[in-house]
Amino acid sequence: MRDLVLLGILPFILYAMARRPFIAMGLWIWTAMFFPNAWVYGIAGSIRYNLLFTGVAILSYLAMKNKPKLVFGPLGALVLLFLAWTTVSTMLTLAPPERSWDIWSRFAKGIALFYFILLVAQKKLHLDFFLWCIVLSVGFYANLEALKFIASGGGHMIEGFRGHVLGDRNELAVAFVMTLPICFYLLGQYKEHSRIMWLGLLGTMALLVTAVVGTQSRGGFIALAGIGLYLFAKSERKIPMAIMGAILIFGLSQIVSSDWTARMNTIDTAENDASFMGRVVAWKLSFILAMKNPIFGGGFKSLEYFPVWAELSRDFYSYSWFYTGDALPPTTFARAAHSIYFQVMGEHGFVGLAIFMILLATTFLKAGRLARKARKAGAPAWIASLATMLQLSVFAYALGGAALSFAYFELYYAIIGLLIVLELRILPSVLKESPPPPATPSLSK
Repeated sequence: MRDLVLLGILPFILYAMARRPFIAMGLWIWTAMFFPNAWVYGIAGSIRYNLLFTGVAILSYLAMKNKPKLVFGPLGALVLLFLAWTTVSTMLTLAPPERSWDIWSRFAKGIALFYFILLVAQKKLHLDFFLWCIVLSVGFYANLEALKFIASGGGHMIEGFRGHVLGDRNELAVAFVMTLPICFYLLGQYKEHSRIMWLGLLGTMALLVTAVVGTQSRGGFIALAGIGLYLFAKSERKIPMAIMGAILIFGLSQIVSSDWTARMNTIDTAENDASFMGRVVAWKLSFILAMKNPIFGGGFKSLEYFPVWAELSRDFYSYSWFYTGDALPPTTFARAAHSIYFQVMGEHGFVGLAIFMILLATTFLKAGRLARKARKAGAPAWIASLATMLQLSVFAYALGGAALSFAYFELYYAIIGLLIVLELRILPSVLKESPPPPATPSLSK
């Protein structure tokens, strides 16, 4: 039945994408995050939807009349510089080339979406549609899984689809947290216009929080706590927000298992947790990999290639100041870096890490400056609100990704694209159409 429904609406989806490039832009991220193939079982499952939608998106842009001028800016230059650097590191990879080039091609596809956003997005409608596509992919899955978690009395373990970019439950949890600020922005847009949409978004936010808890991800929980405190500090309605938070915490406390509580309690005693210290071991080996290859690193997936892992393990005691407790590198298998920072350090060297960190910091700071600039210039309130919420999504990524191999996540680079469009195309256009009133001159004495 799902196959018939999807195949029935697919021609209309493709037609809409061909006619409106911004629809293609939104459905590009939707299919990447939603993973339609996991929801169908028959003939519809043989279609590569993401590749199909990407191709239609590109064709729709080529057929577009009155193409807007490309906006790029320093952030765009940093993104392309990082892509170029990873290309060189892939050429010099220590892992099997086919493995490294496969990851590079996935990363390049995410950068292609970033570039497409810069080419196509022109107005609020385009950005809002893109954000809705995120909510209707990541948010939809969170809602469905959170309801299962509640119905099972906390027994259902929330995980992603096997083979999907969000297949790992820890990465899925961070994606849920990154979606929360997007819902918060959309919530403000519908507060006065549609009570049903407003309530739906409010419920989605509650279920996103529930879904993060249901993944049992400690990194996701830390990211959730971080943005919760940020939203509370910035909110003008602290009392209602505190009441809603207390109700949600009380409700979840009634269904979470003792295993969940015990797992979260290990955050305070990380050095005694074998799983966490195993990650520290991987961080140390990533550092050793970068020390041996300081400029370009070892290339994509090099740490997870066991011959490289085994060779690095020989120098494990060379840096005694890098504390790992009693944990030692496994001698029969390799592990992922389990940190966006150590992942980039090992795979692309200290120079690659510097580019990545400058990009991350610049994106975060740029979003804050954009929000302040919009308020000061008297721009519509939605611009400052969106900039602030995108900044919060980046913060969630930076915080949650500290313990995840998630450096090439498509949604993060798409958010950078949205910020560039907001700063360099939409804000100047809005201010040009409706400039702020001139300041009243003061009377001279």
